[in-house]
Amino acid sequence: MRFVRPLQAAWRFIRRPKVQDIALVLAFAVPLAIGLWYAIVQSAAARADVVYLSLFLAGTFPLLLRRSRPVAVAAVEFTFDALSVATGMASVTSPLSAIALYSVGRHAHGRTAAITAGFAAVGYSVLFEVTNPERGGWAAGIANPVLTVGLGQFLRIRAELNDRRQRELADSAVRAERRRIARELHDVVAHHLSVINALVGGARATLQPEQDVTRDALSSAEQTARQALAEMRQLLDVLRADDGTAAGAATGVGAARLPSLVQEAETAGLPASLTVTGDAVALPTAVDHAVYRIVQEALTNTRKHALSARASVRLAYEPEAVEVEVLDDGVAKPAGAPGFGLGGMAERVALCGGQLWTGPRPEGGFRVLARIPLEKA
Repeated sequence: MRFVRPLQAAWRFIRRPKVQDIALVLAFAVPLAIGLWYAIVQSAAARADVVYLSLFLAGTFPLLLRRSRPVAVAAVEFTFDALSVATGMASVTSPLSAIALYSVGRHAHGRTAAITAGFAAVGYSVLFEVTNPERGGWAAGIANPVLTVGLGQFLRIRAELNDRRQRELADSAVRAERRRIARELHDVVAHHLSVINALVGGARATLQPEQDVTRDALSSAEQTARQALAEMRQLLDVLRADDGTAAGAATGVGAARLPSLVQEAETAGLPASLTVTGDAVALPTAVDHAVYRIVQEALTNTRKHALSARASVRLAYEPEAVEVEVLDDGVAKPAGAPGFGLGGMAERVALCGGQLWTGPRPEGGFRVLARIPLEKA
């Protein structure tokens, strides 16, 4: 295994596009530089050959930009070919122009590639027809650019189809995993919630008539379990869905249900009030659910962690933002194991582009304040 890892690292390095382009340039530039040096030092070639080798060598370096600027590179290579053929230093085009035209087809969009191929075909056919009309080079001048660019486009489209197929397979795997999670949640959580609901209802039915306090508490617990079961089933429907809808989009909770949520908190023994200011507007789905969940979690934390507390909820609609604040005046209980409630609030608010402030109040109690800008939601 220790011998395989260096080979894998080397292969990943070689597959980098920049590395491949540098290797391609070096494959042409090194032999050309050696030949040019030998021709100059040893005077083994005519002046025209030295100039041609110099042009050929200079034409290799634009290939470093063949992926990011394919059309510009093709124009530069055509200019080199035109100088070489028009001055008689070469009778055919260099392989660099073929690589540049292939890069146009491989890395440019379809319309750009087609226009470039058309201009290249016209340019090369005119060049060959003017410089060597008796050989009928115009046909090759038309065919070569079109075929080369077409090959690049074919490989580009095939690669895009392969990428799309891989994405579809990944999405299919994600949907299958969502369905598996939904089945497990249904088998575990929904089943136990149903059992709890049935047991609480049975216990409430066996109470004596004078046990009103216990009956109210059990009724509240039964209602909470029923609501949790309904929301769990809605979340399971979302997990089973294949359209990628966010889990919060189908739970049926939002700012409109805050009065019911505050009433449930009062039924559970926490005195609470709700104040709404500003003109109510339809909130984006993510913000609507975030507001509800923040209030729900804040009231739950007050019941769990504060003694003799009263809570107040304030929902303020502003032209550019919505603000929700939950205050309590209770005495904090001894700290237990930390939970995930505040972290979950922060994540919800951050996903909506807002800010969250939490912490003890100077006059006692705890404060949760979230402000979410509507234009970023």
